[in-house]
Amino acid sequence: MEEKNQEGTGELTLVLALATLIAAFGSSFQYGYNVAAVNSPSEFMQQFYNDTYYDRNEENIESFTLTLLWSLTVSMFPFGGFIGSLMVGTLVNKLGRKGALLFNNIFSILPAILMGCSQIAQSFELIIISRLLVGICAGISSNVVPMYLGELAPKNLRGALGVVPQLFITVGILVAQLFGLRSLLANEDGWPVLLGLTGVPAGLQLLLLPFFPESPRYLLIQKKNEAAAERALQTLRGWKDVHLEMEEIRKEDEAEKAAGFISVWKLFTMQSLRWQLISMIVLMAGQQLSGVNAIYYYADQIYLSAGVKSDDVQYVTAGTGAVNVFMTILTIFVVELWGRRFLLLVGFSTCLIACLVLTAALALQNTISWMPYISIVCVIVYVIGHALGPSPIPALLITEIFLQSSRPAAYMIGGSVHWLSNFTVGLIFPFIQMGLGPYSFIIFATICLLTTIYIFMVVPETKGRTFVEINQIFTMKNKVSDKYPKEEEELSTLPHTILEQ
Repeated sequence: MEEKNQEGTGELTLVLALATLIAAFGSSFQYGYNVAAVNSPSEFMQQFYNDTYYDRNEENIESFTLTLLWSLTVSMFPFGGFIGSLMVGTLVNKLGRKGALLFNNIFSILPAILMGCSQIAQSFELIIISRLLVGICAGISSNVVPMYLGELAPKNLRGALGVVPQLFITVGILVAQLFGLRSLLANEDGWPVLLGLTGVPAGLQLLLLPFFPESPRYLLIQKKNEAAAERALQTLRGWKDVHLEMEEIRKEDEAEKAAGFISVWKLFTMQSLRWQLISMIVLMAGQQLSGVNAIYYYADQIYLSAGVKSDDVQYVTAGTGAVNVFMTILTIFVVELWGRRFLLLVGFSTCLIACLVLTAALALQNTISWMPYISIVCVIVYVIGHALGPSPIPALLITEIFLQSSRPAAYMIGGSVHWLSNFTVGLIFPFIQMGLGPYSFIIFATICLLTTIYIFMVVPETKGRTFVEINQIFTMKNKVSDKYPKEEEELSTLPHTILEQ
């Protein structure tokens, strides 16, 4: 190992790169895969529900019952995500970051087996239960992966590595769309395999992740094991001299002790964190209620009602997924250049315009022959807008606008809002679509508009600002400069290198 001494910077070593890829592929990838996996084979799965019901009761299933069962199949995933978010705090403290990810694979491998066997077992209940379990898996991983990677990465790589989980979510969506082509697995015999494949990344992670280091912060702060933390840092950085970073972690530990533990309930009652909390809830709810999962869960139906031929829908859907991956890769490079606030404003505004034009296009598709093509353009423009800001930025901002002691509680609240909003859209959108038809996207347009106004009025730009400067902006908004010296105490105990993150 080289003898190096670099303060606050580090290279993307092979160990760090592989740990990032295995954590993101084994966990974040599955979140994206399971969002899109039930989209393409939906008609075959609903036929299976009907056939199974007929075999048991000797009558066809009622239309409302089938819609309800399908809505449950779709929405059990985000409901599981909500349960998973509530488990995060306990798991990462008891098992560690890496340990939590390894334990989490149970919630992927077991349902993969159950979904793979559902057709043979003649049980659609197995699919609904399995969707709940893979949801729990996604809920845990969507919080633990960013935490694990953030704690492994040196400061200068934290931003770029912070967007990698979102990138793998989009790759998971694309892979599910490609495997979901009619010629591959979206057919009468292939759909159980399509659903069961979610266990493959989990199996790989279970085999490979044990060879990589646990979070040095977890080892030092929670396990009080200095030697193990130092070894982990040396492995990750590729050089022996890591005493500066070790000292930093010790001072972070002291700062956290000075601030005390901030519970979820305490976070709701603290005036000094009021606008941070409101901003996080608005951004997390806006991210999901702006209609992104309605676009993914029901993309095929949107294209069909837009007049695309049923055989061609699958290719348009996969093309949309590819655009999403490309735009997320772009975001990794521009987030430090253009700033968080700018990307959020551009992203939500783009989604707003896309929803409004899509509504008009769907309403007029029977009177103007070229309108279906406008609908497809709107969906693609929407995906571009969402991938630029609303998808990757809110989770990144949680880290930046909360201090060390309040961050775990903030992640739990943010995660819960994210998944509950996701669950709500998945459950009620089919009924909204039945009731409002092409005008259902006006609801999403309204939410995009309100979120854009809020960001413009309240959310500050955090790019290039120090930890203290971001906190001072919110201190003025919260009108607590003289009331809460404890916040300043916490900041004053942080070392200079941390304050400039």
